[in-house]
Amino acid sequence: MTDAPKSAAADHSITAPLKHSVFRRIWLASLLSNLGLLIQGVGAAWAMTQMTSSADKVALVQTALMLPIMLISMPAGAIADMHDRRVVAMVALAISLVGATALTVLAWLNLVTPNLLLVFCFIVGTGMALMGPAWQSSVSEQVPAETLPAAVALNGISYNIARSFGPAIGGIVVATAGAVAAFAANALLYLPLLVVLFLWKRVSEPSRLPRERLNRAMVSGVRYITNSPSIKIVLLRTLVTGIIGGSVSALMPLIARDLLQGGAQMYGIMLGAFGMGAVIGALNIGEVRKRLSGEAAIRACTLSMAGAIVAIALSTEPVLTAAALVVAGAVWMLAVALFNIGVQLSAPRWVAGRSLAAFQAAIAGGIAVGSWGWGHLTDYAGVEIALLVSAGLMALSPLLGIWLRMPPVGARNEDAAELLADPEVQLQLTGRSGPLVVEIEYRVAQESARAFHNVMQEVQLSRQRNGAYGWSIARDIADPELWTERYHCPTWLDYLRQRNRATQSERELHQRAIAFHLGPEPIRVRRMLERPFGSVRWKEETPDRAANEVLPVVATAAGSST
Repeated sequence: MTDAPKSAAADHSITAPLKHSVFRRIWLASLLSNLGLLIQGVGAAWAMTQMTSSADKVALVQTALMLPIMLISMPAGAIADMHDRRVVAMVALAISLVGATALTVLAWLNLVTPNLLLVFCFIVGTGMALMGPAWQSSVSEQVPAETLPAAVALNGISYNIARSFGPAIGGIVVATAGAVAAFAANALLYLPLLVVLFLWKRVSEPSRLPRERLNRAMVSGVRYITNSPSIKIVLLRTLVTGIIGGSVSALMPLIARDLLQGGAQMYGIMLGAFGMGAVIGALNIGEVRKRLSGEAAIRACTLSMAGAIVAIALSTEPVLTAAALVVAGAVWMLAVALFNIGVQLSAPRWVAGRSLAAFQAAIAGGIAVGSWGWGHLTDYAGVEIALLVSAGLMALSPLLGIWLRMPPVGARNEDAAELLADPEVQLQLTGRSGPLVVEIEYRVAQESARAFHNVMQEVQLSRQRNGAYGWSIARDIADPELWTERYHCPTWLDYLRQRNRATQSERELHQRAIAFHLGPEPIRVRRMLERPFGSVRWKEETPDRAANEVLPVVATAAGSST
């Protein structure tokens, strides 16, 4: 249940979410947290350049921060959907705080080595990977639905305001007080967000069904994504963009040191230029979405970024490089925000954390893998060649739109209108009873057979997204008007979850299928407990076992649900 206030009149401006106090407080505290993270990033990257001349090691700092997001994002998303997102975010922040504090102490004692630095960057990244899905999926609980795109953009702005000023501050801190001061600043700036989250009185509506186990929740998330064509396309495009475009962030210390012949302050200024561009891009996300389709916007962003990367590779003047980084930052932020909004507006709340985790895995995994690759290429061919190769691939990436065209978003961003009553049963069932087999009989006019079959292909994806497996549709050869839809659910609890996960648009899809049914009698629904040989219990259930039953509520009218 969301505690976001309902607005009387829709306000689609970029500042609309800031009118809601919970979002405003969390946003301001996250701005400080992002500022600290960027200050630490400058300290870590520059400390690595001082400890080693290997471009591979320098690029691995970015990989160490991003790799945890790719590795644990799906468990993190499942945890965010299963537990109180506020508590999950606080635990995640505590992990990052411990990592940042330990790194500070070791740096102060001059005990940091290149490998140890990468380990602690990985720990900090692990905390942020766990926090990401909980934080992002809780945004819909802080603001009304109509301001969600603006809230997503504002969260991007938060990071990039920090990117605009954090690196420059970090460069000054590192130049005057050393990397240890940068690490300490990050640890301190985690504290405001911890306090704000602690004070947030989040209201949640407990589910009438037990929560899924972690492994089953992860499987549910993967199943939902693999049966959602629009989300799969967005994630694939995100991954490719992250791999190619990650060259700029990964090689930024070398751009400052080798191409511009600068030091820590130059590195901070260049990162600040990229971040400033990202803020400009985020502020214009609403205008871009209004004027361009998703595919056209992504195409414009990638082509613009390709040109900016060429300018960065060939420039030896800080002013020209900074201008190119402003452009690169703007279009990079626009592309990432468009991908993020596409996922958020396409996933219902029950799987929002896992869908956003998949998005984080795609972007972070792309950047992590790309950073490793660009570091190796730089060791072999130099910074300039690596950037030019990146620009060429970025210019070619819009060709993916031929096969993986960006879909319209927002089709399933709503919960089911109401929970369905449990079907009437005469067998004693526990939550683990199963598998359940569901058969639904439709009588369809023969001239409507093709249209009905086409609708049922969409119904198949809907059933499978929400937990069904083994789906099939069959036509009676002796009675061509008779069609039978059949699918399985692993257990009785899984079946109860599956039938109540459908969003309003999916319910409408099911009604479209039912509308093909002929005759005065409703569609016929059979729900059967599949019994393999030797599995039938002939003894009466014990009282202890009966106490664990998931009891039916009332019978539902045939055809009203499945």
